[in-house]
This record gives sequence, C-alpha cells and structure tokens, in this order.
Amino acid sequence: MGNRRLWHRHSYLIYFHYKYTCTTHTPSNKLSLSSLTLERTHFRVSPFVLLHDVNVEVFLLFLVDLGFELDMDSHENDGNGVASEEALPPPPPVPEDVVPEQAPEPAKKKVMRVPMARRGLATKGQKIQLLTNHFKVNVSNVEGHFFHYSVALFYEDGRPVDGKGVGRKVLDRVHETYGSELAGKEFAYDGEKSLFTIGSLPRNKHEFTVVLEDVTSNRNNGNASPENEDRKRMRRQYQSKTFKVELSFAAKIPMQSIAQALRGQESENSQEALRVLDIILRQHAAKKGCLLVRQSFFHNDVKNFADVGGGVLGCRGFHSSFRTSQGGLSLNIDVSTTMIIQPGPVVDFLINNQNVKDPYSIDWAKAKRTLKNLRVKASPTNTEYKITGLSEKPCNEQLFSLKQKTKDENGEPETLEVTVYDYFVNYRKIDLRYSGELPCINVGRPKRPTYIPLELCSLVSLQRYTKSLTTLQRSSLVEKSRQKPQERMRVLSDALKLNDYDSEPLLKSCGISINSNFTQVDGRVLQAPKLKAGGGEDFFARNGRWNFNNRKFVDPTKIEKWAVANFSARCDIRNLVKDLIKCGGMKGIKIDEPFDVFEESPQNRRAPPVVRVEKMFDFIQSKLPGAPQFLLCLLPERKNSDLYGPWKKKCLADFGIVTQCIAPMRVNDQYLTNVLLKINAKLGGLNSMLAVEHTPSIPLVSKAPTIILGMDVSHGSPGQSDIPSIAAVVSSRHWPLISRYRASVRTQSPKVEMIDSLFKKVSDSQDDGIMRELLLDFYVSSGKRKPDQIIIFRDGVSESQFNQVLNIELDQIIEACKFLDENWCPKFLVIIAQKNHHTKFFQPGSPDNVPPGTVIDNKVCHPRNNDFYMCAHAGMIGTTRPTHYHILYDEIGFSADDLQELVHNLSYVYQRSTTAISVVAPICYAHLAATQVGQFMKFEDRSETSSSHGGTGVTSAGAVPVPQLPRLQENVSNSMFFC
Repeated sequence: MGNRRLWHRHSYLIYFHYKYTCTTHTPSNKLSLSSLTLERTHFRVSPFVLLHDVNVEVFLLFLVDLGFELDMDSHENDGNGVASEEALPPPPPVPEDVVPEQAPEPAKKKVMRVPMARRGLATKGQKIQLLTNHFKVNVSNVEGHFFHYSVALFYEDGRPVDGKGVGRKVLDRVHETYGSELAGKEFAYDGEKSLFTIGSLPRNKHEFTVVLEDVTSNRNNGNASPENEDRKRMRRQYQSKTFKVELSFAAKIPMQSIAQALRGQESENSQEALRVLDIILRQHAAKKGCLLVRQSFFHNDVKNFADVGGGVLGCRGFHSSFRTSQGGLSLNIDVSTTMIIQPGPVVDFLINNQNVKDPYSIDWAKAKRTLKNLRVKASPTNTEYKITGLSEKPCNEQLFSLKQKTKDENGEPETLEVTVYDYFVNYRKIDLRYSGELPCINVGRPKRPTYIPLELCSLVSLQRYTKSLTTLQRSSLVEKSRQKPQERMRVLSDALKLNDYDSEPLLKSCGISINSNFTQVDGRVLQAPKLKAGGGEDFFARNGRWNFNNRKFVDPTKIEKWAVANFSARCDIRNLVKDLIKCGGMKGIKIDEPFDVFEESPQNRRAPPVVRVEKMFDFIQSKLPGAPQFLLCLLPERKNSDLYGPWKKKCLADFGIVTQCIAPMRVNDQYLTNVLLKINAKLGGLNSMLAVEHTPSIPLVSKAPTIILGMDVSHGSPGQSDIPSIAAVVSSRHWPLISRYRASVRTQSPKVEMIDSLFKKVSDSQDDGIMRELLLDFYVSSGKRKPDQIIIFRDGVSESQFNQVLNIELDQIIEACKFLDENWCPKFLVIIAQKNHHTKFFQPGSPDNVPPGTVIDNKVCHPRNNDFYMCAHAGMIGTTRPTHYHILYDEIGFSADDLQELVHNLSYVYQRSTTAISVVAPICYAHLAATQVGQFMKFEDRSETSSSHGGTGVTSAGAVPVPQLPRLQENVSNSMFFC
C-alpha cells in the first residue's frame, strides 16, 4: 500500500483479449506492471495513456489482495515519463471480428443495515424499584490513550511458541527483567498475541530475551527410560529455557472513546477500549491463579466444588466484565459455573467416570480418549506432565531399555530390558499396590514414550471438562448451584471485595474506581394477559400460572383411530388408557378406545434401538387395518431413551403419524393433563389462547396479515466438530391467531450460527429454502393472504453477530419473498432474544424473585440501541434470569409499550404448559423442533462426513458434505409435532 500514491499520477490502458486466470511466471510472486501475464494471452498496463472503462486502482488493489507485490518502479523510463519500446512490448493485435462491448454499469453499493436506535421508553405497568448486579464505574482519566502492541514469542532456535500456557510467564519475566527499558510501564496481556499499555512504550518495536526456569508446559524429550527421566528431573530445577519476545506497535486507542460509547457513539475504538479493560480483569484473575474461561474466573478452592457424578465437578466462580449503559460505565459481576475434572488420583477419576467398582473393570480404550492431554503430577517428585496416551501392555509387562553404568565395546552405555514395574519397585524402591496389571500413563512422545505407573499419577486441579453432561449430571448441577436472590446478592458482594479491583495498578492508571453498591433501576410490572378456555370462559393467570381444573381446552380435538406401543414392562397400561380417556373427556377431548396395545416381545429388548423400532412397526402394521391417527408410545427411560430418535423418525418422516412418547412414573390427574396438552396441540387443537387473539385486537398485528417467526440453531456437543448444526424456523399460521405454529428444520455446516437455507435457489423457478415453505403455509392457512408484516424472533446470537442477522439472514428472507412475488414488499421487525447473559434483578429487602411480567428498559440498557430486559415467568427455583431483547430493525412502527406488550403476550401462548415462559413461545418451539428432529440423526449409520440416508448437501465449494434430514410427511409437517 506504500506505493498507492503513484497510482494517482497516471492513467493506464489495459489491453484484454479474453478473461483468464491471472498467473505470474516469477517464483517470488512479484508482479511487474510492464508484463501482467494471462493464460494464452497478455495484457499490458501502460502509463500516460488514456484510461477507458477500467478502474485500474480497484484492479491493482484486487491484485494486492491476491498476494501480488506490485513493483511500480519496474518501468524503464526514457526520462520524459514515457516507457521505452524495450520495456513495453506492443499489445497483441485485436482480431477484426471482435465487437467492443459496453462496460456494465457499476453495481450500486449495498447499504448495510445497522441496529436501530431507541425511539422512546415505555410507560405501561406498575412501577417497582429494583437492584441489579451492575456496579457503577467512575473514570477520571479520559484524555489518555491505550497503546496496543502485538506479541510474538519464539524459542531460542527461532521456532514460534505454540503453547498458550507459557505466554503469561514469559511476559511476567519480561516485566521483571526489563522494567527500565519499558519505562516502568505496567501492561495488560491477553495471554496470546496482544499487549496493552497506558501511554506508549519508549520505542515502536522492542526485542527481549528472557530465561525461564523449567516451565510446566515443558516439552518432554521423549527418552524412554524412567531412570534417565528421573536423573534429568533432579537437574531440571536448575535447567532453564530461553525465549525471545518481540513487541511491535499495532494501534493507538483513545480512552475518550469510552465516553463516546456512553453517549451512544459506539466505534471500533470504543469496543477495543472496553476489551482492554476486560483484559485487565482477566490478567488480575490470572495473577491470583484462577482458571480463566472468557470473562469468568474460577479459584482453586474446594469450597467452590460440587460433585455432579462421573468424575466431574461443578466449579463455581465469577463472571466480571465492563458494560456501557444508559447509567454510564458499569462492572457486571455474576456467579458463573464451569465443569472441571475431579482432581486427585487418576484411578479414582476413571472409576467414577466409568461408574465401575475397581480399576480392573475400567475400559482402557475409553480411558485413553478421556485422559488424553490432561495434566498430571507424578509422585514422588511432584513434577507436572501432559498425558499423551497409555502403554499398550500392563505395567508388569511393558519393557523399556534401562541404561547401565557399564559401557560396551563402542564406549556406549549398555542397556538392560526391564519392565516399568520392576524399575519402580526394585530400582526406585517405590511400593506399587495395584498398578502391576494396569496400563502405564505415557507422558512422552508416541514414538519415544515415557511411562509412569498409574497409581503414582494425580490429576491437577482446575482442568476443564468440555464434554456434554448427562441428564443426571445436569440435574445434579442445577440442584447444587442454584441460589435464592438474597444469597446470590451476598455472594456477589463478597466477590467484589475478594477481587479487590481497587488495588489493580492498571485500573488505577485509567482513573477507574468501582462503587461497591448494587445499581438501582426502575422496573415496571405488566399485567398478565386475559386468557380464553373452552366454552368462552375468560380467566387470568395468577403469578404467571394457571390450570385446567374444571376447565376445557379452547379447541379440543378428537382421537378416533389410535393405538399404544409399549417398550416398557413396568406399567399398568389398561388403567393408564382408561384414566387418559376419562381425563381427556373432562378437558373436552373425545378419545375412543385404542385399537390395541402392542407389547414389545421380550426377545427384542436386547436388540439395537433401530431394530426394536422396526420390529414394533412390523408388528403394528400386521395387526392394524390402516394407518392410525395417533400412536402413544411408552418408553423405558424418562430422559434420553435410545428409542426416542428412531421412533420419532419412523412416525414423522416415514409414516406421517402423530406420536406422543411417555415414561410414566407417578400417574395422576396433573400428569395426564400435561400429556393431553401436548397431544391436543400436536393433533391440531388449541389448549388456551389470548383474549386479544379472539377479538382480535393485538396492536398492529391484528390490523394487517402478520407472520411471526422464531429462529434458532442447535449445535452438537462441545468437541463434536463433525456433528451438523440444525437450523429450525417456526412460523405462525391461521392469522390473526398467534398461538398456532409449524416448523421447518434443516441441517447446515457444524458450528455455523447463521442460517444458510432461508432462501435456496435451485433453478430460475424453484426455491427450496425454509422461508418459501413457511410463507406458502401462511398463505394457505390464512385465507390466501400474504403477510404484510413479518416479525422475526432470533435466538442464540451474540452482539457481534447482530449485523450478520440484519444483512445475511434478513436479506435471504427478502429474497425468498421477492422470488414468490417480485412486487411484494412486506415490512419487517427483527428482535434478538438473549438468555446467555449475566444481568440479574433483585427486589431490595425481599427474599422473593422479581414478579412475572417485570420489564426494565433504563439504566442498565444500551446507551443508544433499542433493548429491554423482561422476566415474563415466575422464578420458582434459584434467581430469575431475565431475557434480554434487542430490537434491531422495525419498519412496522411499534411503540415501546405495544412491542413490550406483544413480547409479554407471546410468553403466554406456549401450548405445552400452563405457565408463562421465560422467552417468547416461537423461540421455544424452534429450539424444540431443532432438538427433536436432531434426534433423527443420532442413530443414522453414517461416517463423519456423509450420510447413507437422505443424501448429502454441500454448503460451499470444497466444504464437508452435510447430511440432509429426512423430510417430514406432509400431514405432520404442518402440525405442532414438536410440542
């Protein structure tokens, strides 16, 4: 870019024959302007010749982007600014039959959408004073600058340092050793490649060499002899490692940008300045020996550990980050939990992890996968290592070459083959009680292993467990980590004192002081909406809850042709069916007697899940005269039954039969009512509805055809990088209702959050995207009306992805509309719902959670953007977590009151329960649909990259093929099958 000024001095003429790929014949990737070469032809750039229809500067920038280095001085000039004939060969002749083409008009630059500003505050609802876990921050030094330096670490031989753990130790040593060269500056280091100071360092580039005594991330030299390892270990405390450190100036960030962000003028500088403040918090925690997980910090204190089973502990710590808000800069502190490996003897962890009785029952293939890359300390030397694997043979059979003091005829030390067990017992005199018949821990390289007996190894504390938890582990974690509001407030106050941020020198240098009191905010409690039940009865929820005692469903269905499939022998089915029919009658659902109860043959119970389901369906088909309307399925386990996925796939995708799975434990009226809520919704009925739907009188929504969308993407468990992500979009139907929905679900590339199949043009006349399917259904179900208004609720995206939702996903939805009708221009409202945040609200002096319907749109909300917090539900356990709604885009023109009322109402239309829920129903439904259809894929017989069912799709050139989900049968695809 240094030569860019030269481009403005000349015009250029570029001679083309055809469009080919640009190549260079020079090995250095250096491209001279006098001879840009294309396949089979040439083109030439000549200075001081009239430019015609080609923007050369853009073209040259394009070449730079491709990696070419432009040599602007390569023209041999005759002194008058004209290139000599030797330097510029003549352009190739233009064939006579070539007709000049008019250059196309340059495309208009697309205007990028950005999140909208707040239009005003809402006023509806009963006022309530609340406290929040934001602590006011005062900043006195706003005139200074943060200086950003990039950090490069190398070993002595010039190899880059790739281990993350060692960076902080190296930079700490730089600070200790070269304080004067750094002008005594304190710095904030992010642990990787960025370092920040307040004010500049003396020079733009610094190079340092530091020596560290033996570091824990020490790369083992792989010698197979434990004895040699031991000898080296004895010397290692005097051993050292040399590192080279390069600091290079990267950017200057004015602290003033924080003040600008507080005025709503956010910029890249303000985001970077806040990032620096958060890095200071991380570094402060790192110096206290904490485990860092983004902005959450975990101390190594057994009081913070809770055993959740399987060798896994819940570790309680704190989230701490700076936030800009209407009330100024604040520090948000909250309780946070991460999962860690149970520290202590490796064998104890494996016994708990695999739920076995003793070390001799351990599955060692599974253990090898579980232990890989975990850190252990080996006794008696207490040296720390990283596990690379396990020995192939037991400790008392695993041989290695032990070097002797005697030498052979070549002067080399003689070696003796001994077992690891013999070495430790006979040479080291260490008593081994049970390791002899078990594999050894390998802490060396795969080809040059170093073995240590299992019982001498203990797992280091604070090592994260990143696999997904089982249902039992998750419920145990919830049970042990929940805190009532007052307890949480006490813990957070203690955390602020414990962190002692006032002593942090960098925060002092920024002039930052943190108030120790919870921030006061003004909340409002919205009135619960009036609901409608059967027989025209109106009723109100009390404390966010209601019931159907002595009430009928507002639109009950009929169940005529149905049957029961029983995979569980532990249930009195005849009485269950009788009670279900009776309870259904009380709710208005007429249920005929089932055709039959199909019991699974005991001999099939040990077969794989897919086989069990196939055999059950064969049995049902052989007996039933025709396809049933509904199948009730009894499963042996309440949660995560292996039969669930294959059964749902068989019913919904293969046969188009609505099904309800249950695993009854205690059957009573409440249990049966909850089952009937789901069955009625799946079969097209409606349990309750809003009175304003029936009237209809929902502001703006009832006046013009409006479709409401809920969008979510479900990802595989952490560490499962090959499991496709599942995108689900649900849409309202039967306008003016907002209680009925249907879903469309697709797979996409793993861990991709943006939905890529909303519009999927496969030909000039065919779109196979999600939106076409949903829009056509709305048209058919809503009296052949196209929606004039499209309301989008999007879940699961962070603030950094808001622009992608507005400019990628919304664009796809607009394209899908235009593809159906080029003249169709619906108005859009885009709202993001976030649950994964750390803001909580408390009632001062009360042990209770905030009441359902509480909404907050001041003080802790964004200084510019349109957002609010809502607690629509009654928090019965722990502390209520509000949903944070961000209104990104509104062409419809909702007032703040009407919009908050709509969001509140949508928390009361969830057909699966008789409570207000914490987030709008369309988002809950999208999550349910993604999860349920995702179960189809769990049991597919496929490799990591392809599927043997339903074909595969490729998301982009060269990308891994993504297995496609089987499409649901038409008669269930329009139903609320996900309920």
